[in-house]
Amino acid sequence: MPEDRRMVGGNERRDDRTNIALRPRNLAEMVGQDRVREQLQIIIEAAKAREEPIDHILFYGPPGLGKTSLAHVIANEMEANIHITAGPSIERAGDLAAILTHMKKGDILFIDEVHRLGRAVEEILYPAMEDFALDIVIGKGPAAKNVRLNLPRFTVIGATTRLSLLAGPLRDRFGARFRLDFYDQQAMEQIIKRAAKLLKVEITPEGTAEIARRARGTPRVGLRLLRRVRDYAQTRADGVITVPVAGECLALMDIDHLGLDDNDRRLLSTIIEKFNGGPVGLDTIGAAISEDSATIMDVYEPYLLQLGFLQRTPRGRIATHLAYEHLGIPYDGDDEPQQPSLF
Repeated sequence: MPEDRRMVGGNERRDDRTNIALRPRNLAEMVGQDRVREQLQIIIEAAKAREEPIDHILFYGPPGLGKTSLAHVIANEMEANIHITAGPSIERAGDLAAILTHMKKGDILFIDEVHRLGRAVEEILYPAMEDFALDIVIGKGPAAKNVRLNLPRFTVIGATTRLSLLAGPLRDRFGARFRLDFYDQQAMEQIIKRAAKLLKVEITPEGTAEIARRARGTPRVGLRLLRRVRDYAQTRADGVITVPVAGECLALMDIDHLGLDDNDRRLLSTIIEKFNGGPVGLDTIGAAISEDSATIMDVYEPYLLQLGFLQRTPRGRIATHLAYEHLGIPYDGDDEPQQPSLF
């Protein structure tokens, strides 16, 4: 099915157009997330065999790991139309009702940042997902009456970076839930190699590995770095991405060999130098570096936790000895045992 017919609703940012062109079109083209891909393959094959729409699906995990791409892949595999929206865009119950009344049998409604749906909107979505019905109140006061409109069977695919903020009743209505994890080095190299081929840029295996190593295990980051290194190679080199070319470009962008940028290092150094390595609360860190605490939690923390540079404890965040070593700061203490965070 042509791409322009499948993408209904939503405005794609200009900066994301290249990423859209580089998205995998089906499960066979996907790299990494092997467990998720295998389970999705089973769900899709079973739904197609029964000639039924696929069950509601929820993807969660750090940003940039392919939640939106997977929604498009599922739509392609099911040969279905996909309607795209985001939680903050649906301000009123009437907005969602307007979207649902235009759904056709087998259509897919992709809701990004689904945890940001308002309570009134969720109340409309519950019966739509469970009973495929839309409850509308007509009139006001004593004359008001409830009318139920039947909807064709469709699929909701939700994506969120904050599963804990998703209301329990809404979370339970998703028949399949998948967590996306960071990609390993081998998977990132395959993603970078495929993207370079589609972008028609020459890259050596060593150059591919260098970009993949600094991509934070995140395809979105890897593709962004590839585009910037491509620009550097075309203007400051002979157009070929090699290790020296990639290294020079990424050094110019202040991205070190582990993929940490200036903001990551500033966060770690603030905890170490201003708060003695912690523990320190998330809001306090945000105030110290002039950054929103939600951004720290969603964008910076996941990778720093993955590297073992941060610990979450009931009293706040702690910089580990690995963070000291990476920043070249002497360390003379013991890391506290890692405990679930209350912050």
